[in-house]
Amino acid sequence: MTGGTPVAGETLPGAGGGDDDADRVVCHVDMDCFYASCERLRRPDLAGEPVVVGMGYEPGESIGAVATASYEARELGVESAMPISEALELLPRRADADPDDPDAPDPADTGRYLPVDLDFYEDVAAEVKAVLRECADTRREVSIDEAYLDVTDRTSWAVAGGGADEQATDPPPSGAAGPAAARTLAEGYARYVKDRIEREAGVPASVGVAPNMSAAKVASDADKPDGLVVVPPGSVAAFLAPLPTADVHGVGPVTEETLAELGIETAGDLAAADRDRLAAELGERGPELSRRAAGDDDREVTPTGLPKSLSRESALPTTADEPTKRETVSALAADVARRARERGCLYRTIGIKAVEPPFDVNTRARSLPGPVDNPDLVEEVALDLLGGLAATWFGKWGVRVSKLDFAETDQATLGGFEPGDGPGDGSDGAADRPRGSVGRTAGTDGDGGKLTDWVDGEPTADGDATGNEAERRTGDGQASLGDWS
Repeated sequence: MTGGTPVAGETLPGAGGGDDDADRVVCHVDMDCFYASCERLRRPDLAGEPVVVGMGYEPGESIGAVATASYEARELGVESAMPISEALELLPRRADADPDDPDAPDPADTGRYLPVDLDFYEDVAAEVKAVLRECADTRREVSIDEAYLDVTDRTSWAVAGGGADEQATDPPPSGAAGPAAARTLAEGYARYVKDRIEREAGVPASVGVAPNMSAAKVASDADKPDGLVVVPPGSVAAFLAPLPTADVHGVGPVTEETLAELGIETAGDLAAADRDRLAAELGERGPELSRRAAGDDDREVTPTGLPKSLSRESALPTTADEPTKRETVSALAADVARRARERGCLYRTIGIKAVEPPFDVNTRARSLPGPVDNPDLVEEVALDLLGGLAATWFGKWGVRVSKLDFAETDQATLGGFEPGDGPGDGSDGAADRPRGSVGRTAGTDGDGGKLTDWVDGEPTADGDATGNEAERRTGDGQASLGDWS
């Protein structure tokens, strides 16, 4: 770390923090294509190249998925959680290019494929977190590449150059990309955090600044990559109003469709909607989404705990092709098991989810005799549960391990275990759910999701805490790890 930076409890010169009556200042820090950025940190020659970080393209491997894709790769259609075989069709490997072979791909149409190196990414993330710890006493670290900061005690919404209660005569214009017309002390502090991350950790971040968590999250997504968007108090509703409902914190694909059927297309529409009608359609989360769309979110930034489950989801064109379904489920199972091992946790339950358009969510789960760390078993059980799904056409798939055990315990002995033999077997226990009772998800959409944990039923990132349907809509990051009911 460099010297001369604020220590816990201090403010930057002129920040004027510490006023109990001051409006809350929340920053959402979101690392840009974090895995790809880490690879570029140690390999500068990757700058400007389409970069895909994932597994399954190495010699001898046939099953795998994209963990993250750089913006250059996304422009060519490669998305997080996509099966690696599909990614290779859209963006061939640079290693397979040969200018002398007419049947080989043109090098200009190829990308760089790299294996996941989580140890290195965690080292870089530790440097980012060290900066965040020095910049905010109150933090919510959502994932390896995302965090909320409450910096109310470090800065304020006062205009730069003026006192806390007195605006400058000629306020300096905002240097951020967002709706702030005048530069505030909060903007200056957010830029300080952003610059320190890039200087000390070597990777870029986008930062959103707002009076609450949901608006800060939307702001950080509004000008990626390397963006800074500031939404001062009093301008949150106007900032959100023209955005599509999909951009509202907690609205996912299924909810977006439901809202569209109600004639609700924008955040402004959602804010003005009849909340009793929303409650009838979406349950208690309907009015909550309306409040968020209106800029009303009183959640406090609180630290996260250990996740209760890890899951991976992937959206793909609706298909009945059996090999495609099995390849997708196998890839998701392999990634979930890998992530569980990297986190040092065992699991007692394995489940799958399949979404039958437009709304039906099908889930199956199987309990094991005890906690295990067994990637082969995850794949075996997931594929077996896949065979038990009655419907044929599905457009989204998910694999989950749950009842996690982070203690240093021995694994259960699974000799002779056969799918369906374990106590509490749930293989026949999850019927199709009707619209309005969709299970919680952490799904990905066109730009992919994030490595995200859900704690105690409350979303730590882009989701909903109410339990019926908490879908992820993200514009950046890694493949999704989440939870569903």
